[in-house]
Amino acid sequence: MKKTFLLLPFLTALALLAGCNADKSRTPQQTLAQTWPQMEAAGKGQPVSMQMWMGDPLINKYMSTYVKPEVKRLYGIDLQVSAAQGAGLAQTLAAEKEAGQPSQVDMVWINGETFYQLRQVDALLGPFVDKLPNARFLDLRNPFINTDFQQPVAGMECPWGNVQFTFIYDSARVARPPRSFAELPAFVKAHPGQFTIPNEFTGMTLLKSWMMALSGDPKLFQGKFNEAVYNKWSGELWQQVNASRPYFWKQGQTFPEQLAPLHQLFANGEVAFTFSNNDAEVDNKVNQGVFPATARAYVPLPGTIQNSHYLGVVQGSQHPEAALLVINFLISPEAQLKKMDPNVWGDHTVLRLAALPPAQRQQFAQLPSRRYAPKRASIQGLALMEPDPEYMTRLFKDFRTQVIEK
Repeated sequence: MKKTFLLLPFLTALALLAGCNADKSRTPQQTLAQTWPQMEAAGKGQPVSMQMWMGDPLINKYMSTYVKPEVKRLYGIDLQVSAAQGAGLAQTLAAEKEAGQPSQVDMVWINGETFYQLRQVDALLGPFVDKLPNARFLDLRNPFINTDFQQPVAGMECPWGNVQFTFIYDSARVARPPRSFAELPAFVKAHPGQFTIPNEFTGMTLLKSWMMALSGDPKLFQGKFNEAVYNKWSGELWQQVNASRPYFWKQGQTFPEQLAPLHQLFANGEVAFTFSNNDAEVDNKVNQGVFPATARAYVPLPGTIQNSHYLGVVQGSQHPEAALLVINFLISPEAQLKKMDPNVWGDHTVLRLAALPPAQRQQFAQLPSRRYAPKRASIQGLALMEPDPEYMTRLFKDFRTQVIEK
């Protein structure tokens, strides 16, 4: 979810602020002290501005053709979705807060380092998850859901979906893909031009998983960032990457700056591999006709990173109650069921299915089966916990200095 972002202007005319109908005197604590019926009454009929990554057509379609009409029907909420993510979003919200302005944003799609950055500048509303009626269905005992890049979620963001990193390959061109990170360098050398690394979030997740595999002990990466651990195993990683680089696509002289161009190279047959942070994405891409029907996804040994993505409410939101109504809908069994369908999005649910009524559990059990992606049960044992956000930050910086610019 955290790919590139668009910087949104944050300096707005005072006239716009004068027209807002939200109660500016209400503090975050007062907002969260309300009962749910009070929040419903305050939120109905209000607009909600949501900022999120908008790089996938199916995700955008889910929001525009399902979520927007449903929250309009249920609450009279006009949900407006725009593109923004990452450091740019954090900078914008921090600048609004410093200027003492109400935010032009109500809710955000975040995880990992963005969650960390927003906590650092105190840009989130506060612990709100236990206020949501549908929170009783969340699988908050699951460490892959209640912990975000080693950070306890603590109600400050609401789980929305859970995914695991996969390799995607064309089985018509690759008879036997490398089944482990240990096999990867030899495979790349034997199949020149078929592999590359995108210089963005998904590529950094690939590098994190590879670095953890090299260490032989993923537990080394638990807890706060460890400089010695990072230096030792990133050094091993850059050694392997640079030794393989001459056999990458375009001899490693250039790297895709976004995931979408890599997906297109894969679809065109220019490379035999692409990647996804969503273990079910291969199915929806084949179903769309974007990927060939011979595309398959898998998890190399000893495993890859599994994480969750979340929804947050901005502290300076002008319509926080309405944002909470939207989030409560997004974690409803109905919305989660729709989202988990591989023909719609394929994003794995964050609900504890055992907590649902039998009829709803049955609906989840009857979802269309994955045809091109591994079943979730088969890869859960290969799931690695996300390390501290600093590992991602350092990999971004060092991939450029140690690989791209060398």
